[in-house]
Parts: sequence; structure tokens; C-alpha cells
Amino acid sequence: VQLQASGGGSVQAGGSLRLSCAASGSIFSINVMGWYRQAPGKQRELVAAAPRGAGTHYSDSAEGRFFISRDNAKNTVYLLMNSLKPEDTAVYFCNAEGVYSYGGVYYGDYWGQGTLVTVSS
Repeated sequence: VQLQASGGGSVQAGGSLRLSCAASGSIFSINVMGWYRQAPGKQRELVAAAPRGAGTHYSDSAEGRFFISRDNAKNTVYLLMNSLKPEDTAVYFCNAEGVYSYGGVYYGDYWGQGTLVTVSS
């Protein structure tokens, strides 16, 4: 199983970016797909998560500005980030929690390689 993230880049404050992360491999289902971020000198933190069923979860800083969605058929998760602020600057990592194969084998949890988002004031 591999997760490939894309969509990072540099943007001015107030701008928008859309991140994508595709999971590949012999995957039947993924329980939760989400995005984390890690700013320089800080710990990795949850930004948003999307369970396989209904519902989403956002950090306080992301609520109302960021929107997570997933395409289960493509095993892909997206993060639309609006009204970006300089404090959103970080490396963003996608995460797949609870990955199962077609045979019902539990693969585990996986991380993408990270994509850098830089927001200038």
C-alpha cells in the first residue's frame, strides 16, 4: 500500500489550495482517511479526517475554512483549503487508517510522503 500526496505549493494569504492523496495497492476499504500537518518546530497535528461512512472531523483551526472529502472508489482523499493564513504553513501528510485487502486482511495504517504548503503574508 502506498499513499501519494499532491497539490502543495506556495500561495498568498487569503488564497486557496487543494490537496489530493491517492492510496494504491490491493485495497478493499479504508476506515478513515485524513490529513495532518507539521509546522517547523512543532508536533504533527490532525487537520481533518473523513471516516468511510458519513461525517467529517476538523481541528478548530481548520473548521469553516478547510473541507475534506473522499472518493472511496478511487481510495482518494482531498483537502480544499480556503482563506489560507501564514500559520497554515506546514508539511501536510495524508493518512489512511484501517486499510483492508479484498481478502479481509488488515494491512494497518499508512502515511503519505508529505506535501509542503507555504502561505505568505
